[in-house]
Amino acid sequence: MDLWANLPVMLACYGYIAGLIVAAGRLSRHPSVPRGASRKFLHAMIGNLPLAMPFFTDSLFPFLVAAPFIAVTYLVSPYSPWPGFAGRMRGLSEITGEGHGTGLVLYAVSYSALALLYGTRPYVVAAGVLPMAYGDSAAALVGTAYGRHRFRVYEYKSLEGCLGMFTGSLLSLLAGMAYFSRIYGFSLQAQVLPVLAVAAVATVAEAASPRGLDNLTVPALGALTFIAVGGGF
Repeated sequence: MDLWANLPVMLACYGYIAGLIVAAGRLSRHPSVPRGASRKFLHAMIGNLPLAMPFFTDSLFPFLVAAPFIAVTYLVSPYSPWPGFAGRMRGLSEITGEGHGTGLVLYAVSYSALALLYGTRPYVVAAGVLPMAYGDSAAALVGTAYGRHRFRVYEYKSLEGCLGMFTGSLLSLLAGMAYFSRIYGFSLQAQVLPVLAVAAVATVAEAASPRGLDNLTVPALGALTFIAVGGGF
């Protein structure tokens, strides 16, 4: 493992995340931005990180990018044992307060676990992360704006939001696999069925998960479904 070869990519990823947190914090304080929009912005943009994974030489390094944010997001959550830390990270704490108290923590846990397990196969990580990043964000936007046909498993969802989840997941996965297929040489056409399966499973998982746990179930089931249906070959 060559730390010096991987350090520039790690620093670029840290800088990208820090920039997103600052931008999202400013969005959360802007009077014209709806509540929750900055959280979804951060949620979606973090999902781009698997695109940097091909430039690492070992799965340890993308894990080291993600893992510190488990602690950071927990310390700015409502359950933090160190409330003063939230004051020092005001932008991130405001974003955390917009939604599920531990949602970003669980998102960081999911990403860290996938990065450690599949960092040398980043298309598997993307299969778990992209539906949570773009699919879940699309579900919230579409459901809020157009959700009319509502149902409940653990909390209220809408059929329109589920359609947004499926469509956002499908489009982001197709774009992601187009990117990875050029790097790893697998057939993009062969990814259509795995991508459809992941989008469908992620939609069901998001609709059926208890409050906030979709940040665990969607990435885990998305990655496992992609592998099970033969994605990446």
